[in-house]
Amino acid sequence: MMRIVNSTINKDAELPLQLSVSFKKVFSMFEKYASEEQVGSPYHKSAKDLVKELRKYPELIEGFSDLSLLKKYEEQIQILLDPLFPEPLLGNEIKAATIPFSFTSFMFTDRFENILDNAGDEYEMFVRNMEDDMMYIMACTYILNLCYGYNIDLKRPFFFDIPDQNLGVTKHYRAAFNGDFMEVTPTENAPKITEEDYRELLDNFDNIDVWKEKFPPNSYILSGFGLMNLFDVTADETISSIRTNLLKSGDNLTEELQNNLREFYNIKDLMLGFSLFNIEDEEADRTVVKMAESLIFTQGNDFVCSDFFCNHITRRIFKSNETIALSDVEKYGKNTHQNSFYKALKKKGVGSIILIPLKASNNGFLAVLEIASPRPYELNSINQNKLKDILPAFEAAVERASEEHQNIIEATIQEHYTSLHDSVKWRFIDAAEKYQNELQSGIEDTKPDQIVFEDVHPLYGQADIKGSSTARNEAIKEDLTTQLTLAISVLDKACETEKLPIYKELMFRVEEYLSNVKGGLNAGDEIGILDFLKRDIYPVFKHIRDLGKGLSKEVDVYMDRLDPVLHVVYEKRKAYEDSVSMLNDKLAKFIDKKQTEAQEMFPHYFERYKTDGVEHDMYIGQSLVKNKTFDPIYLYNLRLWQLQLMCEMENVANTMRSCIPHDLQVASLILVHSNPLAIKFRMDEKQFDVDGAYNIRYEIIKKRIDKAHIKGTDERLTIPGKISIVYSQDKDADEYLKYIKYLQSKNFLGKVEKLELEDLQGVSGLKALRIEVVYQKDFDEKNTITFQDLIEEIKS
Repeated sequence: MMRIVNSTINKDAELPLQLSVSFKKVFSMFEKYASEEQVGSPYHKSAKDLVKELRKYPELIEGFSDLSLLKKYEEQIQILLDPLFPEPLLGNEIKAATIPFSFTSFMFTDRFENILDNAGDEYEMFVRNMEDDMMYIMACTYILNLCYGYNIDLKRPFFFDIPDQNLGVTKHYRAAFNGDFMEVTPTENAPKITEEDYRELLDNFDNIDVWKEKFPPNSYILSGFGLMNLFDVTADETISSIRTNLLKSGDNLTEELQNNLREFYNIKDLMLGFSLFNIEDEEADRTVVKMAESLIFTQGNDFVCSDFFCNHITRRIFKSNETIALSDVEKYGKNTHQNSFYKALKKKGVGSIILIPLKASNNGFLAVLEIASPRPYELNSINQNKLKDILPAFEAAVERASEEHQNIIEATIQEHYTSLHDSVKWRFIDAAEKYQNELQSGIEDTKPDQIVFEDVHPLYGQADIKGSSTARNEAIKEDLTTQLTLAISVLDKACETEKLPIYKELMFRVEEYLSNVKGGLNAGDEIGILDFLKRDIYPVFKHIRDLGKGLSKEVDVYMDRLDPVLHVVYEKRKAYEDSVSMLNDKLAKFIDKKQTEAQEMFPHYFERYKTDGVEHDMYIGQSLVKNKTFDPIYLYNLRLWQLQLMCEMENVANTMRSCIPHDLQVASLILVHSNPLAIKFRMDEKQFDVDGAYNIRYEIIKKRIDKAHIKGTDERLTIPGKISIVYSQDKDADEYLKYIKYLQSKNFLGKVEKLELEDLQGVSGLKALRIEVVYQKDFDEKNTITFQDLIEEIKS
C-alpha cells in the first residue's frame, strides 16, 4: 500500500503556481522504449505492454490536483515509478517522490519508511527555518529560471528534524531535490516579465508585494513531480549546534549541550557536566573547584588530586591533560579499591564516562568536561575519538570563559578597590588608546601617559565622629574590667572548693591587672592582659572544670561571655564599633546618593572614604571634562551644595543617635582653598594626589586641620553641633557668608562665629567660620533643597 505523507509547510499559503501532479515525463520514457526504434532493446516488449495499460488512465499523464487520486491510482503510480526506485537501493537510500513546493510525499524507500515509523504517529513533515513568504519567492525564482532564462541562485538547503523514538533523540536530514520530471507553463493571467521587471525584483527581495505583482497567485502551472533524497547530517548538525551554543552564553547552556551530545552519541540519557579547576599547589596536587555544573564536584571543593583520583587519572588529566575513557565504572572501582572518584560516579549512577581536560592558556585554569552514560561500555576509548572535531570549539569556549572570569574579577577589583570615577574615565581611555596605538605602531620604549589635571578647584569636607579614640578606649576598658572580674569570680569559687595557694596568687595578679585597667589603659596593656589569661589562667580553668563539683558551671559562665572568634569579652566595644559602622554606612550612602545628583549640575571628580566618620574630596574644572565648558558659577554652586550637604549630614547623624547602641555625634568641617591646583594620578598607589610642591600645603592642612585649636585657647575648632569652614583669604569668607545667610533663611543654620586659628606645623594665617547647626525636628533625607533652589540663589 502506498504511503502518503502530507506536510504542514504552506498548507494554507499562496503560491504563484498551480500544482498539478503528472507523470507525463516518466510515461514519455516508457513510450520511447515501446517505439519501433527500440525493438532490439530488452525493455521494448514490457514497455509496450505498460504503455498500452497506462493509456487507460489519462489523468496520470495530463495531471491532476486532487491528491486523493494518488491513493486511487497507487498501483499504476507504483509501476510508473519503479524504475526510479531500484530494489537494491531501497534499504539504503532515503528517497521519496514529492509534490514540489508543498513537500507532500509518496512512494518512499524502505529506509525512509522506517524513519517515519520511528518518528511516531504525531510527526508531520516540516522544513526547519522556512520564513514567511520564502516559499512564494523561491517559486518565483524557479519560474524566472525555467520560463525566462534568468539565472538566479536562491538555492538553500532544506533540513528536516525527525525524532527517533527508539533512540530517544532527534535526527537531522538535509534534502536534495531532482526537478527533471517537472515543467512550468504560464496561464493567461501571467504578466510577461521584462528586463526592467527582472532588475526591480533583484532590488526587492524582501518586498513580497512586488513579487506578487509580477507573479500573481496561481498565474503559472507546475506539472509533474519531484524526487527528494534525504541525507543524515546529524553528526554535522550536532557539531555545528555545539559550536553555536559554545559561542553564546546563558542559563541553559549545559542543558543544550547535553541534548546536542545525546544526538551525537545516540544516547537518550547521556549526562554532561564540567568543572573549572585552579591547581594551587602543583607539588601537593592541591586544587580548588572554581566553577562547577559537575556530575562529581561542587563549587568551592578543595582537595588533593591523588587522594581523590587514582594515580593514572591524576597523571593523565591533571598532569598531561589527556582525554581518558572509563568504559566500565564497576571494573574501575575494583581496580582502585573503590576510591573516592568511583564512589562519586556510583552515587550518580554512571556506568561509563569520558573525561576531557581543556586547559586555559592565560591563567592556568583547567576545565574538565564530563560525558557520562548510565550503562557500561556505551562510552569508550573508540567513540571518544568522535569528539576530535568538536574539541577545538570546547577549547575556544574554555578560553573565552576563562577570560570572562578574569574580566569579572578585574571588574570587581576595579569597582571595589581601584575604581575610576566616571568624570575622569574618558582621560584614562584616551591615554590607554594612545598607548595601544603606539605599541601597535612599533614605537620603542613607549609608556602610558601621566594623567594630570591642571587648574582644578578642590573642595574638602568631613563629618568626623567626635571623641572616637576616647570612646573606643573606654569600651575596651569596660570589656577588660568585665572579663577580669569574671575571672576573679571563678578563682574565688575554686578557693572555696580546693584550697590551693596558687588560686590566691592568681587572684592577686588578676586583681592587680584590674586595678591598672581602672586607672587607665596604656599602649600594650590589652595584649599583655590577654596573654596573661591565655598563658596562666586558662590552663587552671581547664583543671577547675575537670574537677567538677559545680565549678564547671562557673567556668562556663566565663566562657559564654567571650566572643567565639576574638576570645575576649567584646560587648561594649562591639556596641561602639557597630554604632560607628551603622553611622558611617548611613552617612556614606547619603552622600553617595546626593553626589550622584550633583553630577547632573556639572561633571566633577568625587572621592569618598570612611574613617571614624566620612570624608570626601571633590575637584572641579575645565581640564576634567571633555565636551563641556566650565564656568565659575559651577564652582560656586558646588560650594553651596557642599555646605548644604554638610547641614543635611549633620541632621542624618543627629537622627541616627536614637537608632544606634552607642550615642555618637559628629563634628563637621569644610576646607576652602582659593587657588586652583593640579592633581596627578599616582600609578604606584592607583589614586589621585595633588601635584607640585606648592600644592602640597593643601594636603598638609587637610591632615592637620581637624586637630586645630582656636587661637589663644585650648578649645578645639571642630565640635559637635557646629560646622567649621576653614579659609585663608577674606574674600572666601565673604562668599561663604552669603551661602550661610541663605541656609539661615531656610532654618538650616544658626549663629556664626568668626575665629582665628593657632598656627599649625608649616601652616599659619588660617581663619574659620563656625556656624551652629539647626537640627530639624522631622528631618526627611528624601526631601531636601533642590539644585534649582541652589542655582537660583547663586544667580540672585
